[in-house]
Amino acid sequence: YFSYSVCIPLAEQGINDPWTVALTAVLVEGLIFILLTVCKFREALVNDVPRNLKLGISAGIGLFIALVGLEGAGVVVGNPSTLIDLGSFATPEMALACIGLLLVAVMYHYKVPGYILWGILGTWVLGMIAQAIGWYQVDPEAGVYSLLPDFSSGITFTAPYFCQFNFEFVASHFIDFLVIVFAFLFVDLFDTAGTLIGVASKGGLLDKEGKLPRAKQALMSDAVGTVFGSMMGTSTVTSYVESSAGVAAGGRTGLTALTTGVLFVVSLLLSPIFLAIPSFATTPALVFVGLLMISSVTEMDFSADAASAIGGFLALIMMPFTYSIANGIMFGMLSFVIVRVCQGRAKEVHWVMWIAAALFALRIVTLVV
Repeated sequence: YFSYSVCIPLAEQGINDPWTVALTAVLVEGLIFILLTVCKFREALVNDVPRNLKLGISAGIGLFIALVGLEGAGVVVGNPSTLIDLGSFATPEMALACIGLLLVAVMYHYKVPGYILWGILGTWVLGMIAQAIGWYQVDPEAGVYSLLPDFSSGITFTAPYFCQFNFEFVASHFIDFLVIVFAFLFVDLFDTAGTLIGVASKGGLLDKEGKLPRAKQALMSDAVGTVFGSMMGTSTVTSYVESSAGVAAGGRTGLTALTTGVLFVVSLLLSPIFLAIPSFATTPALVFVGLLMISSVTEMDFSADAASAIGGFLALIMMPFTYSIANGIMFGMLSFVIVRVCQGRAKEVHWVMWIAAALFALRIVTLVV
């Protein structure tokens, strides 16, 4: 969204350095996030969503992750006639991804520690062998130059762009800027909520009432990260759905996140290694994590209440169908509130759901108008 929906349109309008406008919007969004976290709105959004919606969000994220993985290996491809289609089995990417998925499944069965990581590495090694014998051909246009790490150019670092904001655009295009901020705010707000709900649910981190303990701290770190990220010249710093891979591997405490952060710093020195890992090598991990997360659908109740059933179901299917976690949550929450009102049970709807529904309605208006 940062690049394609903000920077490119602004550049087409003749705005110089449009990325500075986007960074300014990210800064404002982060400050609003801090305020919403202090006011406990984001915490309520995570904790007070109906159970069926939470389970639907978790399962929907699982389908979304699996779709991303399958797309990366060319297993699922676009088709103008049928929207999506099955890729060609003749491509080495698809064949290697399928072998890697089988490898992960076997290691999972035998409870091999770190089976997801070993699956990625194993598929990568198979890819290097395929490249060596001439079966797999790299695609420089797609950013894949070699599956073998290349340290010949050394390690280079790009200096961070400290506080490169454009407040002149804010003053001269205030309404346009507000639309950009709202878009960032909406996507990040509900993507983060969905990710925390989905990952925490799968990791067994929710309490008996279905709430996430210390949610405020998690959300505050996300908000502060967004502010500091904009100051360093990066797009929105947020909670990524790929965190579910760490949870699936057994990660449960803050030590997991701390270790991951340290390894990210180390990876800066070993970037040629990580840049050489192709997308088809991560496909088995993403698909298997999707499998683990969609298991929460077995806990959903589709018979007790129409609002909960419809809301949970739409949250589940609209994430992969619209390729957006935020859109899935939008359809789930809006349908829940609307059906509750039609049932004459509007008083039972939690206040945070009303606010969320209002935000969704506002977003729809901005998209239409």
